[in-house]
Amino acid sequence: MERIAHQPLHPSVITRLDPEYVEFHNMTLQYIVPPHTLTWNPAIRDEPVVPGGSPPLEVAKTQDFDLAHTKIRTFTPHGTVPDGGWPVFIFFHGGGWTLGNITSETSFATRMAVGAHCVVISVDYRLAPENPYPAAVEDAIDALDWVMQNGANSLGINTSRIAVGGSSSGGNLAAILCLKAAERNPPTPLVFQLLVVPVIDNTVTVDNSWASNQNSPWLSPDRMLWFRNNYLPNPKDLTKWDASPIFAPKELLEKVPEAWIGVAELDILKEEGVLYGEKLRELGVKVETVIYDGAPHPIMAMDGTSPESRRTSRF
Repeated sequence: MERIAHQPLHPSVITRLDPEYVEFHNMTLQYIVPPHTLTWNPAIRDEPVVPGGSPPLEVAKTQDFDLAHTKIRTFTPHGTVPDGGWPVFIFFHGGGWTLGNITSETSFATRMAVGAHCVVISVDYRLAPENPYPAAVEDAIDALDWVMQNGANSLGINTSRIAVGGSSSGGNLAAILCLKAAERNPPTPLVFQLLVVPVIDNTVTVDNSWASNQNSPWLSPDRMLWFRNNYLPNPKDLTKWDASPIFAPKELLEKVPEAWIGVAELDILKEEGVLYGEKLRELGVKVETVIYDGAPHPIMAMDGTSPESRRTSRF
């Protein structure tokens, strides 16, 4: 039976893409039916958000803890606890606030735990369309509060060494959590934010910053708008800074921690990620922005398929 290519590569981008990605896309990804073309059913979440991930690494301990509306999963590395306790990295998976779960990016979480020698906490935040904005933001705040209140006793965490991060929609939540922490009185101190292909501006379309990459694979404009409409059904919410951190006031932006922002050259979200880095830098925040040449949006989650993908796990 002949397989149907539901999302073939656009001819205009083939020569610009990483060759190993092209091979994997042609063998596997093009035959997957894009979720935004299907009638919504929560069972869509049973499939991997992005195929092509590497196997998780072994860690010393994995534990789950309940929050008010969801749960977190913690990964503790092997080795001796550092003086003062473990540094901690709070991580938010991608999936357009609609797909994914606590196991989606276990490979990345375990690589962070082992490579950075820290406790990684993956947040199983509530998903749209059942739980639209601001549910995921509320869960992000709950996760930070849990770490501050319980991290030392439950996991041996040093609460003065908290970093946050995420991919795509998870990068959006991580950036927002930094702003929420800065807004508090007194602020909750965070030391670092790692934003991989983050959603920064939920007002952009193909009429502006998406135009140059509108034919790139996987995260098409239609798919991104489907995610956006699931999570932000009320247009009045699009410009709120806890939905689009690019609109945060200067007095909050200048207080956020040092940032590492990774964007993919062939991703509709590239320009907003680069712009956010520039805006933070202008306000005095230390920022490193890395552009992954020849890479499409799902680069981090595909670290089992190509050298460019694996580079994102060794930032």
